[in-house]
Amino acid sequence: MSDIVFEKVTSGEFPLFAKKLQEAFSPAVKEKFGINEPVPSVEDIEHSFKAEGAETYFILSNGIRVGGAVLRINKKTNRNCLELFFISPENHGRGLGLVAWRAIEAKYPKTVVWETITPYFEQRNIHFYVNKCGFRIVEFFNERHIDKNIHRRNQSNKPEIGTDVYFRFEKDMCK
Repeated sequence: MSDIVFEKVTSGEFPLFAKKLQEAFSPAVKEKFGINEPVPSVEDIEHSFKAEGAETYFILSNGIRVGGAVLRINKKTNRNCLELFFISPENHGRGLGLVAWRAIEAKYPKTVVWETITPYFEQRNIHFYVNKCGFRIVEFFNERHIDKNIHRRNQSNKPEIGTDVYFRFEKDMCK
């Protein structure tokens, strides 16, 4: 089993972190929509990186950076959010995502509920969160049910690809 370690991302490393995250997310957008647009936007990644309670890490396996995570930790309520999570494409299929997720859970043992979101077309993510990690789908956002807090827009004020239809997941850690 891989030895997972978390390495804090500094503000100087933010551009590299954002690039690696986009490299992990963009293939699904290209496959689904036929476009090669970097997602999420650097602005959205930066918003998560700078959010109150944000903790941003590179994920290392046996000393090598294999992914990353942005977590929003609420020390008062212990309802925490997995804002962004990725394993680099060259490391997919090795079980590192689940090992890394379990390491995140172990790092934050006081968490009562974890929350995250993923676009509707990211079937691998949906499978991962529901079938591997034990999350459950609690909400489905779409044109009839818009999340006004998260509805992202690009520079031309149009929703970013994949951000207008998505699922919200929760994992109750007390069960």
